Amino acid sequence: MTRTERVADNLNQALHQVMADDPCVHVLGEDIVDPYGGAFKITKGLSTRYGSRVMATPLSEGGIVGVGAGLALAGDKAIVEIMFADFTGLAFDQLLNFASKSTMMYGRRVPIPLVVRCPTGGGRGYGPTHSQSLQKHFIGIPGLSVFEMSPFHDARELLPHLLSLGEPCMLFEDKVLYTRRSFRQGRLDDLFVFDMAGPPPYTARVRLVDGGEPDCTLIAPGGVAHRALSAMRTLLLEDEITCQLLVPARLYPFDPGPLLPLLGGTRHICVAEESAAGGTWGSEVAHRLHGHLWDSLPRPVSVVHSAPDVVPTAFHLERDVLLQDTTIRQAVLEGLT
Repeated sequence: MTRTERVADNLNQALHQVMADDPCVHVLGEDIVDPYGGAFKITKGLSTRYGSRVMATPLSEGGIVGVGAGLALAGDKAIVEIMFADFTGLAFDQLLNFASKSTMMYGRRVPIPLVVRCPTGGGRGYGPTHSQSLQKHFIGIPGLSVFEMSPFHDARELLPHLLSLGEPCMLFEDKVLYTRRSFRQGRLDDLFVFDMAGPPPYTARVRLVDGGEPDCTLIAPGGVAHRALSAMRTLLLEDEITCQLLVPARLYPFDPGPLLPLLGGTRHICVAEESAAGGTWGSEVAHRLHGHLWDSLPRPVSVVHSAPDVVPTAFHLERDVLLQDTTIRQAVLEGLT
């Protein structure tokens, strides 16, 4: 596989691109201006190049999202960085009652080109209030779309797509992904290849080089992709079970239609996500898919999660709480017995 850019650099280049292409785009967030360039350096270089269109804000997530939504409502475009996705709770009212409703409550559709970027997830020892995956809390809000970055998707295509929708979007970015390399050119290694399926922003499909109908289909958001790939490899080499992996960029609203042609012949479907169980994106996917496939699947779609606990700071304890590749493998084994 050709060595590629890190996901963090891909996101940074995407931000530079959209700001260069459109003078109406503003970026807001805490500590995002140079020389700091954001907690994860995703915004480095932006303030030096684009000046006042990059705004460092006070520590008020509600205020940041409110200003971003106001800019979008007034005709500009806004990209808001929440330093840690855990703090989106402080902006929940602005997202639930202002941004998401403003597209449709004035008697006509009003475009709200707003993207709220959310560094999410554990795996870095940041502790209980800086390591959560809170995507599920934004699933089901009318007018609010939820996306997740993956190593397969190019942010230079994804970010302009989100802004073009004219509606508020949440973009979750797993923090562990920032230092990993993007996958490009359709090949992972000697075992697996990938392609993109469906309409933009596409779903990545990973499968064996030799093809053939998989025994099981894994569906996972971008932050879980590497763990799903690890489980696929172990299942193949140790259990002689073949899997394919589907990684959608759009989590909600979830349209099962583009995935259905990819699921023919699979004996089991397993959805893997890092959030704790209960009212999750994975549950929504399982519900929607099972309604279409109940007569062809021998058992219901399974969903695996992290443990229902706070996320510890110590790495060995954090690992016990967060979803692991071993959890995914065990769910597949149970689903095929």
